[in-house]
Amino acid sequence: MSLQKNQLSYDAEAALVRTKEIKEIMTYPKIIQGGMGIGVSNWRLARAVSEAGQLGVVSGACQHVVLARRLQDGDPGGHYRRAFEHFPVQEFVSEVMGKYFVSGGKSAKEPYVIVPVFVQKPGHFLQKLAVLSTFAEVYLAKQGHDGLVGINLLEKTTLPNIFSLYGAMLADVDYVIMGAGIPREIPGVLDRLAGHGEACLKLSVVGQDTEDDYRVRFDPKEIIPDSLPELKRPKFLAIVSSVTLALMLAKKSTGRVDGFVVEGPTAGGHNAPPRGKVVLDEKGEPVYGGRDKVDFVKLRKIGLPFWIAGSYGTPEKLVEAIELGAEGIQVGTAFAFTDETGFSREIKDRAISMAISNHAEVFTDPKASPTGFPFKVLLLKGSLSEEAEYNARPRNCDCAYLRSMYKKADGTIGYRCSAEPEYLYEKKGGDLIDTIGRVCLCNSLLADVDIPQMRNDGYVEKTFVTCGNDIISLPRFLGKGDKGFSATDVVKYLLSLTE
Repeated sequence: MSLQKNQLSYDAEAALVRTKEIKEIMTYPKIIQGGMGIGVSNWRLARAVSEAGQLGVVSGACQHVVLARRLQDGDPGGHYRRAFEHFPVQEFVSEVMGKYFVSGGKSAKEPYVIVPVFVQKPGHFLQKLAVLSTFAEVYLAKQGHDGLVGINLLEKTTLPNIFSLYGAMLADVDYVIMGAGIPREIPGVLDRLAGHGEACLKLSVVGQDTEDDYRVRFDPKEIIPDSLPELKRPKFLAIVSSVTLALMLAKKSTGRVDGFVVEGPTAGGHNAPPRGKVVLDEKGEPVYGGRDKVDFVKLRKIGLPFWIAGSYGTPEKLVEAIELGAEGIQVGTAFAFTDETGFSREIKDRAISMAISNHAEVFTDPKASPTGFPFKVLLLKGSLSEEAEYNARPRNCDCAYLRSMYKKADGTIGYRCSAEPEYLYEKKGGDLIDTIGRVCLCNSLLADVDIPQMRNDGYVEKTFVTCGNDIISLPRFLGKGDKGFSATDVVKYLLSLTE
């Protein structure tokens, strides 16, 4: 089934009128909680933020692997099984449970079962796993309140995104937030999926010719034969770092863009690279200059709501953002170390302790991520941020979430990751220089949330913690004698000057 390309016509004046009309009937949240890492922004955190009246967000990144591992750990508390009871196709549930659930949990010395990796044409079981995983996470986040819940995905990880979006929409997700690339086709995909229609995303394939048209496709009817009522189309917010990108998305996306998150270079996770030639400072970090600053006057003229992110996690910065024309702010780091997040308790305690003693250091690593984007790293003893730990890790790519695609001699797609073993990367036509300093983010970020893989040789995957520069401000959320703080504490603090 071929899909028609639907270009969104754009008129700035009409957009301003439309935005004013929307604002008359809708109040936007002042705070968007960041969609941090794999499993860090989990359903518990999103639900807590939503219960506090703001936009809670779950991370959809690699969620199918997170679900598979939680089930192998016995689904502590039975939460995912509770969500499964409400999934519209119970055959999905039976298949996934039969494959991964271990009553009482697997032995700590036993490796997790490897989950199939995404390719251009994934098998039906993997499609089902991806759909079920984001359904469960969003469903749990939405229980017990009538607040808003969003999901965050990476544009760079194109292959699983359609399936992840559909699962979230089955659970009535309210917002979709995407960055780490140019998510021009996502609005149209949301329109298609709302009617359970076939959707596709164009793939970025190294070496492809102008006439090539590689796409990943998903037809929900192939795995959900029963008719279902039309789904709510969630609002779509694109993460941008420039007015140019925001304007392009507003003009040329395949459907409606509902707003933007404007992310600065001090935000955690992946950062947009500096504009122009990349220059590193004496520490080896990318240098951002005047061209990387956003002109908020020009951004306002686009006529769509926006939120500002990157060291805006204070009441004063929230006021400043609103004065600049924003609806509010997106905050990641402060929420990342709350009691509710997926970070292990050890990571939270160590990070808070480092912040209290003023020894928390964050490095913007230009090489670590296989995506090629700069990546914020908390320098933490015993993690892969240490050279000795990095060198001791056997290179491995079995989650394959951040692989890139290339055109093979026969015209089919090949897959490689600059964090995989060097000989494999080179065998697939990759340049060895691209492998230097690359970190397996998939396995290390899964280790961050207490589900590290154990290898057959006994090696246990190490952590690699990402956060923003705002980590130094964590002590402000601690009361006297407190060792931790909640998402509600963060929300109350941020709103203290505006409510």
